[in-house]
Amino acid sequence: MEDDKQGVPPPEGEGLPEAGHPVPDAEVVHTPSVEVMAGSGLIRRPPMLPPPPPVVDPEDEEEDSMLRMSFMEHLEELRSRIIKALYGLAVAFVLALVFAGKLWDIISDPAIDALKHLHVEPPQLAQLSPMEAFSIIWVELPLLCSVFIASPWIVYQVWAFIAPGLYKKERRLALPFVLLTAGLFIGGGCFAYFLAFRYGLEFLLGIGMSNNVRPVVSITEYFDLFVNVTLGVGLVFEMPVLIFLLTLLRLLSPRFLLRHSRYAILAIVIIAAIITPTPDVFNLMLFAVPMCLLYYVGVFSGLALVMRREGRSVPWRKVLLIGFSVLLIIGAIVFGMLHYHVRLVPKWPYITR
Repeated sequence: MEDDKQGVPPPEGEGLPEAGHPVPDAEVVHTPSVEVMAGSGLIRRPPMLPPPPPVVDPEDEEEDSMLRMSFMEHLEELRSRIIKALYGLAVAFVLALVFAGKLWDIISDPAIDALKHLHVEPPQLAQLSPMEAFSIIWVELPLLCSVFIASPWIVYQVWAFIAPGLYKKERRLALPFVLLTAGLFIGGGCFAYFLAFRYGLEFLLGIGMSNNVRPVVSITEYFDLFVNVTLGVGLVFEMPVLIFLLTLLRLLSPRFLLRHSRYAILAIVIIAAIITPTPDVFNLMLFAVPMCLLYYVGVFSGLALVMRREGRSVPWRKVLLIGFSVLLIIGAIVFGMLHYHVRLVPKWPYITR
């Protein structure tokens, strides 16, 4: 019976302390609380607060906003971008076809100047087959020019294809990416046309004249060499963009590129030897030195991207000072080569006119 009584709760009001008396064997917390029975007394526990909201990583939030596409949707997007790029190339081809005659005068100007400097009469290119002039001047030349004219549009289509896989803050780099990529490609073509191709062509045409060899150049052979040099140099000038893109996709790091820079320089010299139209070391350096500079520009652009991700500031003042000094030296060399016809020779004083 006593056990049964112990299991029965006391009547209402019994077993509770009177007002003004402390609760035995218990501690009262004077806060807004919930009353519970424990032991022989009444304790007041503070109410349970709701758990704090989970901390959301900004990168995880951006990953949720990325466009999710299946494999077939990726293929369809790639097909759409290729078709749009071809449309832009076709429009540029029609525009270049209208000015094909004037464009050929510009393209053939290095050969005419080289023949004049070598005192070859008449300073003209030769047509060796009936269809040669038509296929070169009215088909292949407009196609080459359309690649340079439509390069901003083609680069934009490439960026639009890879943009859905990037973070939102990285998609804002679309305009700088398009302008820089197309600008470097066009700049590489101009570098090949105004400097490398002109001096290399004069060397090639004059190398056999001392052995009673008269240079006669067909327009097909001349144009093939021109395409190889201009397109090769234009693509090589995309090196900073390629390095930046690989760093953006986290496939390369600036530390890795700097640690293995000696192998990169060796590869650059080999590539320069392949695309150089002449076998002499001076024209080789004319290609290799700008390519090495572009490599380190790409490494710096990747470093700036990594520092921005880590929240560190880039020392732009020092960078701009070094860049301005390098551009000033390169500008002086280019001005001397174009205006005063200064060139390097393999003997003292190594510079002549």
